Amino acid sequence: METRRSLPRLSVRAGVSLPGHRLLPEEVPVALSYNGSTHAVMMATPADLTDFARGFTLTEGIATPDEIQSIEAVPTDKGIDLQIWLTEDAAQRQARRRRSMAGPVGCGLCGIDSLEEAARIPPRLPPGSFTMTPDEVRAAIAGLEQHQPLHDATRAAHCAAFWSGGRIRAAREDVGRHNALDKLIGALSGNAAQGALILTCRTSIDMVQKAAIAGFPVLIAVSAPTAAAVDLAAAAGLTLIALARPDSFEIFTHPTRIPPEESADVA
Repeated sequence: METRRSLPRLSVRAGVSLPGHRLLPEEVPVALSYNGSTHAVMMATPADLTDFARGFTLTEGIATPDEIQSIEAVPTDKGIDLQIWLTEDAAQRQARRRRSMAGPVGCGLCGIDSLEEAARIPPRLPPGSFTMTPDEVRAAIAGLEQHQPLHDATRAAHCAAFWSGGRIRAAREDVGRHNALDKLIGALSGNAAQGALILTCRTSIDMVQKAAIAGFPVLIAVSAPTAAAVDLAAAAGLTLIALARPDSFEIFTHPTRIPPEESADVA
């Protein structure tokens, strides 16, 4: 399916109306079905859906990579059904925690049925050896612009990218910020611990949960985090960097992974 579509619009500027067209991103209902039973329905951009299915399965704690037997995207007249088949043990666990998540793309906790689940703290990340210099953080943010074709065409898509070894290695886009992150996690196949996650969106508690579960040691976001997201990142051992620009950024948690430059004297 196409990820964008040109639609007519009337542009009004300085009292003058001009007809024309604008490219807009597509979003379609995407069902995530496990062993023949629908678990969730999300609105998503119809691209990289196998990655989406894998990443959602991992970050929601439904199954490990080894427990995913197959993924097939099946088009229907009302959307796309992602048919995911799990091992018997994983399928039984999924059935016990099955929930309905039909809702808008902006909601990352739709359908959560307990306060404990909404505030879950992932296993603490190990200290590890991954670090970034301040110059590398700035370069990662600057390089993000080259990996957002859907956003460039429509101005209506989020991006999640993976930085490692001096450059951005992978990026995924979607109208939903959670979907973009799940797609990226699904594409990485367990390599998250070797680099940093870069997000074009705000950092809420559910984005930190997904990042920590996937094993990213560093999360870099262009927008400000919520206070709860900072608390969770601190508890999970995740280095949280926000308000990142090509010339500046702010570190909120675990700054040891970003060895400082020489500090300027402050009068």
